[in-house]
Amino acid sequence: MNIEEILNKAVELQPVTAEEGEFLFFNAPLAVLSFCANEVKNKLRPKENRNKVGWIIDRNINLSNICITRCKFCNFSRSKNSPEAFVTTMDGYRQKISELFKIGGRQVLLQGGMNPDFTLEKYCELFSELKKNFPGVILHALGPAEIAYISKQSKKSYREILETLHSSGLDSLPGAGAEILVDRVRKIISPAKCSAQEWLDVMHEAHCLNLPTSATMVFGHVETIRERMEHLVKLRECQAQKPEGSEGFITFIPWPFYSKGTRLEKEFGKFPEISSDEYIRMIAVSRLMLTNIKNIQASWLTVGKAAGQVCLHSGANDFGSIMMEEHVVSAAGANYSLNENEMVVAIKEAGFEPRQRNSRYEFV
Repeated sequence: MNIEEILNKAVELQPVTAEEGEFLFFNAPLAVLSFCANEVKNKLRPKENRNKVGWIIDRNINLSNICITRCKFCNFSRSKNSPEAFVTTMDGYRQKISELFKIGGRQVLLQGGMNPDFTLEKYCELFSELKKNFPGVILHALGPAEIAYISKQSKKSYREILETLHSSGLDSLPGAGAEILVDRVRKIISPAKCSAQEWLDVMHEAHCLNLPTSATMVFGHVETIRERMEHLVKLRECQAQKPEGSEGFITFIPWPFYSKGTRLEKEFGKFPEISSDEYIRMIAVSRLMLTNIKNIQASWLTVGKAAGQVCLHSGANDFGSIMMEEHVVSAAGANYSLNENEMVVAIKEAGFEPRQRNSRYEFV
């Protein structure tokens, strides 16, 4: 294989195979990858937006930490009988969302895993109540793994569940639970969670309903580089199947795995932290391969401000959220934080114009 030929193909927005992506990852100089990824980024964006970087104020509220899947990479979940188990009350939601609104945020990321007590009816009641209390709130909630679980629980199709949740207030579906979309990996790290194909099938149904979604990847554990590339190809193929006019995957957000204290670490030993160079390389290769997904977000939350800034020159066009509240990746060792002013300054320091956006990646 030839580096230049593959990069030319990518810059012309032609699909790069998993094999070619793996070859680029191992062989292309990082500076060259970053340059070409930026070329692709600029081709996908209107000229007037090329120097603008989006960011958002939102809040991650965990519905509960009770989850029966007990994924090996997760330090956050608890069994129902654990003294540390909790379920967020309506008073808790009111307080947290009121605090979000006071600082100009509107989007709430609602997640909590597979709690057997959370039925479709309970989610609908919660979403309706939140919309009643906060008409302007944007509910970015659950994820394909939860939808697949509710489907088995209620014996209803993915589409029926998504339609019901949407009519109750669900605005968009996060890409949670993707991890690596290869079943060999999933059987090791999250054997009780939905399969790769089930995850993709849920997302396809969401796209058919024109429900906006995001795509994610958690890497740096038991997967191979080829499996990372297969994950990207599956996302691209899923996006290609969306109906015309549907937004599909609005963004792709990759972040590195932190192993501190996880059962995965106890089983396999300590995993080496993903270096800044490797993270930037993943951002660049992702931009080259995902030419039908408009936005790529740099996860400063898991790699830090400096690496995030370099990603903005390597294919990423969004800096994510100030994230008022986050308990999942921090429970495994990630401890970066930025407030609103620091977020704006970080984007300016990188040479870009910061623009606050909404959940659909539209500047506000």
